[in-house]
Amino acid sequence: MAQQLEFTVGGLLDHIAGRYPDRDALVYPERELRYTWREFNDVCRQVAKGLLKLGIRKGEHISIWAYNVPEWVILQFATAKIGAVLVTINTSYKSAELEYILSQSDSTTLFLVKSFKDTDYVQTLCNVVPELPTAEPGKLASAKLPFLKNVFFIGAETPAGMFNFERILELGKDVPEGELTEVEQTLDCHEVINMQYTSGTTGFPKGVMLTHFNVVNNGFNIGECMCFTENDRLCIPVPFFHCFGCVLGVMACVTHGSAMVPVEIFDPLKVLQTIEKERCTAVHGVPTMFIAELEHPEFSQFDLTSLRSGIMAGSPCPIEVMKRVIRDMHASEITIAYGQTESSPVITQTRTDDPIELRVATVGRALPDVEVKIVDIETGVTLPPGKQGELCTRGYLVMKGYYKMPEETAKAIDKDNWLHTGDLAVMDENGYCKITGRIKNMIIRGGENIYPREIEEFLYTHPNISDVQVYGVPDRKYGEQVMAAVILKKGVSMTEDEVREFCKGKIANYKIPRYVKFVDSYPMTASGKIQKFKLREIAIKELHLEDSGETV
Repeated sequence: MAQQLEFTVGGLLDHIAGRYPDRDALVYPERELRYTWREFNDVCRQVAKGLLKLGIRKGEHISIWAYNVPEWVILQFATAKIGAVLVTINTSYKSAELEYILSQSDSTTLFLVKSFKDTDYVQTLCNVVPELPTAEPGKLASAKLPFLKNVFFIGAETPAGMFNFERILELGKDVPEGELTEVEQTLDCHEVINMQYTSGTTGFPKGVMLTHFNVVNNGFNIGECMCFTENDRLCIPVPFFHCFGCVLGVMACVTHGSAMVPVEIFDPLKVLQTIEKERCTAVHGVPTMFIAELEHPEFSQFDLTSLRSGIMAGSPCPIEVMKRVIRDMHASEITIAYGQTESSPVITQTRTDDPIELRVATVGRALPDVEVKIVDIETGVTLPPGKQGELCTRGYLVMKGYYKMPEETAKAIDKDNWLHTGDLAVMDENGYCKITGRIKNMIIRGGENIYPREIEEFLYTHPNISDVQVYGVPDRKYGEQVMAAVILKKGVSMTEDEVREFCKGKIANYKIPRYVKFVDSYPMTASGKIQKFKLREIAIKELHLEDSGETV
């Protein structure tokens, strides 16, 4: 039995600040901001006291809608120190989604930045809450969102009806340290501390309730798999609102005293600059991020020799990309992780000393203290090694449940506390798992089960192909046909027939894509997950397949 940490998130930070007071904790090179662990803990405590002064109490829901600004990380720990629940809002959301999250989560307080990409957050919020511009800060009365009282603005020139983030720090000066310490002592590590809404690729997003115990232990074991110590420095270009940022990034660092070096908004050039300037030893990303970094025209000009490890996750990792990350980015100990928000999030991870074959062909084995089994989709019976079924997990990592959705929770977690992931997988005799697809992603063509991942891996071996996604589209004769959306490498061209010709004789005829579409990008969630159902919807319209026996 591995060690399990009984810390609260806030208690963990107090502990690490005591152990490594003068080492770098949080670094933003572009802002020339550099906190040691002692300084970072001090500012988190100050904000926690400000929240107390504002009247925010344990169990209250605080939402944040922002990219990777320093205030995000500070709030992750400040809210935890008083037992408030941090609700993370997807940076790509628009007004209807924002209203849904604020309403469904019963949030009393919202922190937001001015804008992100094509969305003016302030204007979007005012569309949802028209009462805001004329409200006295802290006394908002919204017809649609009766719980929402406080709105805090992160940045200069605070809009009407809002407090500035700095106000929290000022309020904190009036609260004695002892008062915060008393509150910290009332907290239990099994209480909910973080709520993230699942990407919502089907139906309405569900609020996943994660506890201190979930995220502290998951973060610790993720860091252990990368052999993190206080000497590591992690470049974090993945979004904080998602588990990849706030657990695989932040919590993996804080549990080990490793420095956090965030990139505010992903930009391949900024990632390369940050790694070189701060001598980062690790970097996280989804495969598309690593591809963008490797294919950046200035890639060869950067010294990345400080890199050692990191995580590639979020979607299947192409073999060729993995080889280049190891060879050209010097991340010889890069790991692959797999999981989902409901498992806080990592279930399996490769280890730094795993041979490259395992790191490219599997998603690793269970984290310490985590159980994994593969079950028959129809009967629920546990399957032996080598047989495909649904991957299920049990242990400290399983969420408390979906907020205010007991029926959905019961569908996801069975009576024996196994979380059913909905992912198809095969486990070998050593416990290493291969994800073969989503149960809903499987293509059934004329009675043949086709797993998109297998075709994708094959097409990745073509020298002209940078990225590929395979999915099923309706077909009157066979039920479904295989379709591939292909992104070509810069400066090359290819025809649909050339893609199919490449497959002939190398993969079964029924697996060869009937349809091929060349695209520049894929529809994605803000956390970097490719939305295959959207590719499918687009294809059905473009190919006029609406009447082809769509049954899915």
